[in-house]
Amino acid sequence: QVQIVESGGGLVQPGGSLRLSCAASGFIFRLYDTGWFRQAPGNQRELVARISSGGSTRYVDSVKGRFTISRDNAKNTVYLQMNSLKPEDTAVYYCNIKNDYFKANYWGQGTQVTVSS
Repeated sequence: QVQIVESGGGLVQPGGSLRLSCAASGFIFRLYDTGWFRQAPGNQRELVARISSGGSTRYVDSVKGRFTISRDNAKNTVYLQMNSLKPEDTAVYYCNIKNDYFKANYWGQGTQVTVSS
């Protein structure tokens, strides 16, 4: 069955770094587009970064130059390296893996990222 497991969240001071990981199983990972979303209290869930099955990336403007999304198809894992973190990056971060052709759209359980001194 499909499993999506996130890890790597936590509490970090402003200017610090974290790396989120999302490990998937139960489907052919390399055929799927992957991404990270986040949701802060009182806000809608927003796309942070996406990497396609072919490796193309895009980012929301607020994280460009600070966050890097990557994937390792051999490990069925997508990563989000977050540097120069700001208090406004505080949110629950969700991994998303989808394939429109297969009509598949999977979500991780969410991992809390808190940026505070």
